[in-house]
Amino acid sequence: MYNSLNGKVALVTGGTKGIGKSIADKLSANRAVVVITARTEAQDNPNSHHFIAADLTQADSAENIAKEILEKYGKIDIIVNNAGANSSPGGGFSTLEDEDWLRDWELNFMSVVRINKALVPAMLERKEGTIINISTGAAKQPIWDMTMSYSSAKAALNAYSKALANELGSKGIRVNTVSPGVVKTPLMNEFIENIARQSGVSFEDSFQNIIDTVGVPLGRMAEPDEVANIVAFLASSEAQYITGATISVDGGSSPTV
Repeated sequence: MYNSLNGKVALVTGGTKGIGKSIADKLSANRAVVVITARTEAQDNPNSHHFIAADLTQADSAENIAKEILEKYGKIDIIVNNAGANSSPGGGFSTLEDEDWLRDWELNFMSVVRINKALVPAMLERKEGTIINISTGAAKQPIWDMTMSYSSAKAALNAYSKALANELGSKGIRVNTVSPGVVKTPLMNEFIENIARQSGVSFEDSFQNIIDTVGVPLGRMAEPDEVANIVAFLASSEAQYITGATISVDGGSSPTV
């Protein structure tokens, strides 16, 4: 579909499952060379993406990833900062300890800052590249009893992405943000199961409560491919005049224009 991705070198963090896997597979299907990272390698990697084991909450991971990519391929064209998770307990401010806040900020915000800092200089040398940061609709619609620390980290990511787009636009590098809503992934299922267990309700009731709380006019979760399609478009030359944008893929849940 997007011929401009042919031969491009792309990094997808958190690329072994869920949204990240769909993004990696979509870029590969459009003939990009794809590097994926995660803590552990997936047993199923049919597209033979180049895998780098990394814990992105550790400060030295970004430099190690950048070193391996640039030594092997000599360049980086596309960065998709997808790794992230809402790992803190629900219940609001009183249930959150310092380590909960720090864990969410390390994974959902600082990991992106470090990856970009390590790889953007290689883009600047060639005066081209595109960065896509995966955020969440919860950054604009935080749910106090489910996503407080996670939402705050992702809201910071949105502001950082806009600032980075403003800085790098004149240097040939585009930066955009994709904000999914409720997406059908293993991580989302685990999140719903945890909420159900803490609330003492069934999985189905917990899922329906989330849909009702968020408000999804389409009435269902997104498929990971529906997010990956937007990422592939933004990475391609067809989107060459789009930068500094935040694009929602949320089934219409955002209540504002």
